[in-house]
Amino acid sequence: MTFGPGGGGGIRLRIMRLLVAHPSPDVYGSDLQLVETVRGMRQAGQLVTVVVPARGPLIPLLEAAGASVEVVPFPVLRKAYLSPTGLLRLVAALAVFWVRAARLWRRVRPSRLLVNTVTIPWWVVVARAARVPVVCHVHEAEDDQPKPVRLALTAPLLLATRVVANSRASRDVLVRTLARLARRTSVVYNGVPGPESIVPARTRAPHDPLRLVLVGRLSPRKGTDVALEALAEVRRQGIDARLTLCGSVFVGYEWFEEELRARAAEADLEGSVDFRGYVAEPARELEQADVVLVPSRVEPFGNVAVEALLAERPLVASRVQGLAEIVTDGETGLLVTPADRAELAAAILRLAADPALATEIASTGRKSAGERFGAERYRDQIAAEVLG
Repeated sequence: MTFGPGGGGGIRLRIMRLLVAHPSPDVYGSDLQLVETVRGMRQAGQLVTVVVPARGPLIPLLEAAGASVEVVPFPVLRKAYLSPTGLLRLVAALAVFWVRAARLWRRVRPSRLLVNTVTIPWWVVVARAARVPVVCHVHEAEDDQPKPVRLALTAPLLLATRVVANSRASRDVLVRTLARLARRTSVVYNGVPGPESIVPARTRAPHDPLRLVLVGRLSPRKGTDVALEALAEVRRQGIDARLTLCGSVFVGYEWFEEELRARAAEADLEGSVDFRGYVAEPARELEQADVVLVPSRVEPFGNVAVEALLAERPLVASRVQGLAEIVTDGETGLLVTPADRAELAAAILRLAADPALATEIASTGRKSAGERFGAERYRDQIAAEVLG
């Protein structure tokens, strides 16, 4: 495509068609990050097509950001495949996948592929078979998995042209698993859009319930069960605290939600836990919080933590992986040991007893998050990595 006077040697701008493979049509952290990735690519003048395995609320957000969307069913690595029967199902699904992928490839004719997770490695193989550059954006840090599992997830990245990790923690897990990935892997911190305006935190009266909010999948990895036990401890200390849970479960984890609901129905927690399910606009829930909790056992980055900081709400998060890179303990939030219900409860009680501290760390946190995790910075960096 040429710009400039007719017949002259104008500036030549190469516009590529980028295909992005993404494992979910939901709207959680890595899904919303993909929207920012699309915005970055469109700002760089690129044509973007995103392929997802099913219909869901992410699709209109991607289209609004400037992408076209293809819905093509394909398998995504889940624990359900880690059994003899599961492996047979995976093999059958992949047999169909190759045909569908070939049809999509002929229709879109991409000049570059971005694979937005390690859980769909077959897309990396498709790109290499077509001799097209492929970038893998890693949002996972599976440090708690056995090494054979980590190797299985990580080895396909050796076929990628370039790897982008969303935190140093994610990159470190990759390199510890396969040292050869060090040279081709860079870190680009997520970029999270802040609210248009800050809703001032309320001044809690002595007898007002303490509002705790946790946004994220109902999952052992997110520490939802730890939050419930910490809530019980806070209430035992005489604080009328209430916990709002915003999130749903992955298919196959319904048992975990059942356990959470059973625990919430016990006498010490009865009536104090609100299960909201999936929430389309979690920013409104964060605005209602006196304290935001991110008690994850595993967290490669932690968009919700950044959202809480940008909303200027005091944050208590686990001292783990990407969260420890986002939060400076005692300055922009409080960090606690993962899965330690007593330490989580103590941090909540500390903020409840010291409103001045809560206000100070919330204010400092907002300034830090705006400087380090801005959306415009992310869009420029991710475009440079993918297109470079």
